[in-house]
This record gives sequence, C-alpha cells and structure tokens, in this order.
Amino acid sequence: MEPLTEHRRASGPVVFGFLRLVQVSAARQEALMASLAEYCRSHELVLCGLFTERSATNGSGAFTGLLDVLALPDTYGVVAPAASHLGTKAIAGERQKQIEAAGSRLLLVRGPRSPRPSGHGPTSPPSAALRRRSPGAAPALDRETT
Repeated sequence: MEPLTEHRRASGPVVFGFLRLVQVSAARQEALMASLAEYCRSHELVLCGLFTERSATNGSGAFTGLLDVLALPDTYGVVAPAASHLGTKAIAGERQKQIEAAGSRLLLVRGPRSPRPSGHGPTSPPSAALRRRSPGAAPALDRETT
C-alpha cells in the first residue's frame, strides 16, 4: 500500500531547546536530549540549539543566552521536556513570562498534569453525583400529577 502523503523534508519553525540538568546522569541527559529531538522531528520543528543549565542557582547564563537567541528573526519558540526544566515554580513562572515577552512560544514535551478527582482510581466507578440524567427523566417524587 502506498503512503497517502509525500515524505519530504520541510523547513519548519526554528526552536531552541532548554534543559535544566542539576545532578543528572549522562544517560538521563542523553534521553532528555533525544526526547527534545524526537518532539521537534514529529512536530516538524527545526531544533537549532540547546541551552543547558547545570547549576541550582537561578542566575545562570544559559537562560540569558536563550533569551538572546529568542530575539533573532524567525525564531518560533523554546522546547523543554516539562515546565520544571525552567526552574522552581516561582522561577519557572517568571521565565515563562520572559519567553512570552520575547514574542516566543513555550512548547512542553510533557504538559502540566491534570488533577485527578480524589477517591477515584482507574477502576472505581464515578459517584452518583457525577452521573447525568436525561432532561425528561426526573425522580418519581418530583413529578407533578394532575
């Protein structure tokens, strides 16, 4: 069977990667770099560079360098494995604002976790309060009789 689309190289939007690697093994670093490359490949993005922050202090030159390249023409955004790679929650929020102020997008390989309702495991049924009724099905006690 023939593929439905043509397979050819497309010059996608230019992005730069950002990793925060504090006390990370070489194998973990390689895996994170590979995940960024695969994300970019599958979304037709061009990964032009990778900035790596290796210190726990928040005043690193890696993020400053990232902001500098975001000012270049035709730069689409920043790709990171997760929001935690931008730093602690307070620092990550500020850094995200700086990325957006530069006119760039922040692309996360793994987005924020969605909160799970408490008391509901993957196999437990939803509570009766969450069940919906059809508009015409009212409880027998609520029906008016004439």
